[in-house]
Amino acid sequence: MRIQGDFHVHSNFCPHGTTDKMEDYVLAAIEKGLQYISFTEHAPLPKAFNDPSPAGDSCMNPDLAEDYFREGERLKAKYANQIKVTVGFEVDYLIGYEQETTALLNQWGGYLEDAILSVHMLQTPTDEYVCLDYSPEEFNNIIKAFGSTDSVYENYYQTLLSAVKADLGPFKPRRIGHITLIEKFHQRFPVQRSFKQEIQTVLRNMAKYKLEIDVNASGYFKQYCQKSYPGTDIIKEANKLGIPLVPGSDSHERNHLTRGFYRLPALEYALPGGLQTK
Repeated sequence: MRIQGDFHVHSNFCPHGTTDKMEDYVLAAIEKGLQYISFTEHAPLPKAFNDPSPAGDSCMNPDLAEDYFREGERLKAKYANQIKVTVGFEVDYLIGYEQETTALLNQWGGYLEDAILSVHMLQTPTDEYVCLDYSPEEFNNIIKAFGSTDSVYENYYQTLLSAVKADLGPFKPRRIGHITLIEKFHQRFPVQRSFKQEIQTVLRNMAKYKLEIDVNASGYFKQYCQKSYPGTDIIKEANKLGIPLVPGSDSHERNHLTRGFYRLPALEYALPGGLQTK
């Protein structure tokens, strides 16, 4: 198994991250011998959408987006002989905000060298939005809003499938982020049934639409998860379906680059499609 880079990386432009600067990450990646580092910062949310995170810190301030891409360009030039730096977004898929998300992607699409589409937020039966990965306490409130843990999972996989199928224009991200993020607290809030069929449907549609999968190692280090997003069996199934496996640490501090990669299954890992064509 040879992993050439880390393709899910955040920075100091993330309000719930650390103060480690983008250059700190690049230097850490060079120290680790990586050939690639891909910054996929949380994209600004649509203006009409209120961040449901209790801290209101889910995504980048839109006023900082130009600074983010400008810093990326500086680092690409400065370290061009040592590492390939790419800069893009991790975009939230929000049910009911597809048009606004498409507009955001059209606005910044020319800058995006790499991008991930993720589901962090769900719409409840009362049409409120909730942040599913914030804390165990908040997840318990989400369970109450949906009526059961199983209902939360059902809504998550329905939303994820909608993200896979959604037409978000020419700049729609080609990689789907941490497809089992809903399992972040699974050891504390277990489900009553298997969701293998829902996951299989998501994977088949990812293969149909020629999307990549974010093989996200951060779940190994979450107290109530203790496995990657997705787990080994799902990674192997995605591989069988011909879905490119793109590794990411989801690091929010420089010391977490490539963290957990050694625990990923020994398979062939891919570069993001945008890099393969350059």
